[in-house]
Amino acid sequence: MKCQKCQKEVFLPFRCQYCGDYFCSEHRLPENHECPRMEHARAPKEETQAIIVQKQRPYEYTISYAPTQPKKGKIHFSSKEIKHLTIAALLVIGVGLSLGLFSNLFYTDYVMLITFTIILTTSFFLHEIAHKIVAQREGLWAEFRLTLIGTILTLISIITPLFKIISPGAVMVAGFADIKSIGKTSIAGPMTNITLSMMFLAGTFLFPQQISILALAAFINAWMAVFNLIPLGILDGFKVFQWNKKNWVLAFTSSLILMIISYQFISI
Repeated sequence: MKCQKCQKEVFLPFRCQYCGDYFCSEHRLPENHECPRMEHARAPKEETQAIIVQKQRPYEYTISYAPTQPKKGKIHFSSKEIKHLTIAALLVIGVGLSLGLFSNLFYTDYVMLITFTIILTTSFFLHEIAHKIVAQREGLWAEFRLTLIGTILTLISIITPLFKIISPGAVMVAGFADIKSIGKTSIAGPMTNITLSMMFLAGTFLFPQQISILALAAFINAWMAVFNLIPLGILDGFKVFQWNKKNWVLAFTSSLILMIISYQFISI
């Protein structure tokens, strides 16, 4: 009989218990023959030791146990993910423009309005991409996906002057991981915003003529970090707090201080 993967003639082939096809010893494992039912092969079994985390909805994890250690992965984007990212980018841009117009933050200064929108959009996506990069490097599956409720709320935010929320989607994560991998993946997003906030705040000293937009950018990123580090079950802060309380305290305190300082510059 021939191996269904490499077509090599095999005297005693191995039958895959998930897809039912026959393979040689080299391709007998589901991951080696690109098994179409890979999700079943990766499903957790009973009597396990490590932790598996699946992110089904934005910032929501279900935790079970599995015996396998994660393999380090490469960073990649699927075509489906790129489509979702493109749509999400348009939605966030819409919120940025409407926020500037409805609040009269920039009056008729359209260059500043566009700059603010670019900063807002970039900050949101760098937060999400940071989650993705760390998760994939930890050997987890991680891709950005739009969510129905988040997309609707973001659309409403574009057309209403008071209600503003940016949550068109999030990075969905699945795979075998321990609590350290979960914590590292969760803190990556807020740490990215903290870094951006520090950079923008430093920019207020280097470019005092642009202090308003730079201080606002620093405040937005600091606020995003503070909000996401709240130690509740649906936010990044909960996973970080479970993993390493010292790291959580340092990250949360830093983002809170940055938010207070940057707000003072906005008020000047």
